[in-house]
Amino acid sequence: MRDLTPPFRFDLGSLISGARKRVNSRVDGVGINLPFVTFNVKPDDLEQKVAREIVIRMAERRVLNAFECCDNCIDQALESLQKIRLLLVDKQVELANHTDSALYVLTEAMGDAIRQFLTFKQRLKQEPARSPILTPTFTDFRRPPDQREQYFAALEMLRGHLFRCLSQVSKVANVNIPKIVDHMRYDEAWQLEAYERPVLAQ
Repeated sequence: MRDLTPPFRFDLGSLISGARKRVNSRVDGVGINLPFVTFNVKPDDLEQKVAREIVIRMAERRVLNAFECCDNCIDQALESLQKIRLLLVDKQVELANHTDSALYVLTEAMGDAIRQFLTFKQRLKQEPARSPILTPTFTDFRRPPDQREQYFAALEMLRGHLFRCLSQVSKVANVNIPKIVDHMRYDEAWQLEAYERPVLAQ
């Protein structure tokens, strides 16, 4: 992982507030953590099946397995994120009768974060460069350097969010996350400075 300052904050306030109202906590359940909230849940067979598929398929995605060093890497990461979005939508369809489950909330948390990242990317693309744009020697250095650094920082923030969500999905699945190498893994402590603090009713 890389220690980069978050260039924006995820806003998951309405999702988290809504989840507190609709997800039933169980004393004998599995502890599931999101930024600022914790649930105890007892997943059923369908939730465990869907969670296992999410863990297996997401662990294969490039964005969770390799850092970026150039514009070509960024483009590959963006393509990887689009595939993750499609996977999450497919799994939400499977969970259509389980929208009150922590697993469904986790898929929303990942999908919302990807959507907010892509909005940030679009906004960044429209900003004028703050540094001179030099004619690139190689086609994989097309973005202005200052924009590229913000992409790197935003991707790092999103990668940490996705991995931590996936760690919670793996608890629902009752499996370990496969294949992702140690230097691409994160601890379970949420990077709270990367999130807008939600207003939670007592």
